[in-house]
Amino acid sequence: MGLESGTARRSLGDLVFERMHRAIKSGAYKPDERLPTEHDLAIEFEVSRPIIREALGRLREQGFIYSRRGAGSFVRAVGMREPLGFGQLENVADLLNCYEFRLAVEPAAAAAAADRHDATSLAAICQALELMRDATNRQSHREDADFQFHLAIARAGGNSYFYTAMEALKDHIAVGMKFHGASVKREAAGLMRVFAEHEAIAEAIAARDAAKAKQFMHAHLTGSRERLFLATK
Repeated sequence: MGLESGTARRSLGDLVFERMHRAIKSGAYKPDERLPTEHDLAIEFEVSRPIIREALGRLREQGFIYSRRGAGSFVRAVGMREPLGFGQLENVADLLNCYEFRLAVEPAAAAAAADRHDATSLAAICQALELMRDATNRQSHREDADFQFHLAIARAGGNSYFYTAMEALKDHIAVGMKFHGASVKREAAGLMRVFAEHEAIAEAIAARDAAKAKQFMHAHLTGSRERLFLATK
């Protein structure tokens, strides 16, 4: 059965992208291996060639494949393969360890994003920020938009290690974001303060101020961890 059966057309590109993304990260395609042609992929996934072209474009933008004129698309060595070794988050100690890891990685990713972002990657950061702004104005918190904001920053840095690790840790990070969101909603200005932290990070990245982007991301994650664990005591 093809992907188009029972699925809205607007999501087909996402589905093809996700399947090919998993195949590349799992090692099903080897580094520098030539991918099948658009025609062959369209037959394999039972979708149209424009959909295949859309998925390949996203893979190319995110650094998973590269093109050679007249030769096709080839797999780029991304340095990480699934599984990445992250088990299920089971207790508070795991959550603390996740924050420790994020504090080591995300400030560096924010600095890289400030240095290397382009118009497209900056727009993705701003789009996630606007979703968070809307939720904040409604005295709500959207974990999905929060994660997309942090992931968009990792992608904007142009280093596949940053965003591959973030994607692999999505479920772990979401737990922290969910509990953190619940804790800041208990005070009137909590959500606004946290949104302001995100906004400051985005503004520093847009201004190409790597030092401030790194500083603000570190301060945000440290504050998030402190607010979360003070609330659970």
